[in-house]
Amino acid sequence: MDAPTDPDDLLQRLDLTEYQRTALAFLFESGRTTAPDISDGTGIPQARIYGVLDSLANLGFIKVIPGRPKKYQPKSPEQVLKRAMENRRQEYEDYRSDVAELRESFIDTFGPMYERADEDLTPTAELFHVVDVGEPSETETRRLYHDANTAVYVITNSFAYFGDVEPAVADALDRGVEISVLFLDPTHLPAEKAAVQEAVVERLSDEYPSIEFRFSEEVLPWRGTFVDPSMDYDSGEAIFLVEEPEVPDHKRKAALTGNGSFVAGMKRYFDLVWEFDSSL
Repeated sequence: MDAPTDPDDLLQRLDLTEYQRTALAFLFESGRTTAPDISDGTGIPQARIYGVLDSLANLGFIKVIPGRPKKYQPKSPEQVLKRAMENRRQEYEDYRSDVAELRESFIDTFGPMYERADEDLTPTAELFHVVDVGEPSETETRRLYHDANTAVYVITNSFAYFGDVEPAVADALDRGVEISVLFLDPTHLPAEKAAVQEAVVERLSDEYPSIEFRFSEEVLPWRGTFVDPSMDYDSGEAIFLVEEPEVPDHKRKAALTGNGSFVAGMKRYFDLVWEFDSSL
């Protein structure tokens, strides 16, 4: 039998300080109690304990019960995890808002510098640049969802990374962006990936009914995400990788492009497969 996971390791994953982890673990085990009791039971100095508990309360991980003396009670582990995710989401939204406020002055300041430095470069725009597959590619994918104005198109085998981009997907839907997903037909997938795909499809159907999806009857040469294509070739961005079954993901690169002509071509390809080589 596997040894149980160390509680401190689990709490450390929530980016808590040592004193916060110690106090919260004690509260999980002891239930409602007072600050002096927590200090005595954990060794956290009396001079620090109230600040530690206030910080946990501000994070939404514990309740403060008024009285003389005040008492502190942990929220359930499930509530703590939900609040941790909400805190991180709010941090991102605050950061995004701060960056949006910087936009005009940032571009006014650095735009002329960039343009002057770029004058000596080749006049032909770079068609692609690459990032590692994994967190870098997922970060870029989330950015595409956040930047999308009209539509997002996804070509994927099982959409196994959906959980990592779900907040960005929800944000796009809230802004009225249309999302279409072209899955690989599960008959082409190994059993494990087919099961992952089935679970994702069920979630999309239940929780995001506005997302359209179909299943490609043929194995597709590439997979990725592209947004806001235009048949005038004047907009659109994409991230994609070609199918290389023999190459493990940690050794792969994803290509990014902001070339409107290329993205429009991807949209034409998507439409052909969607219309003629896919099933519901």
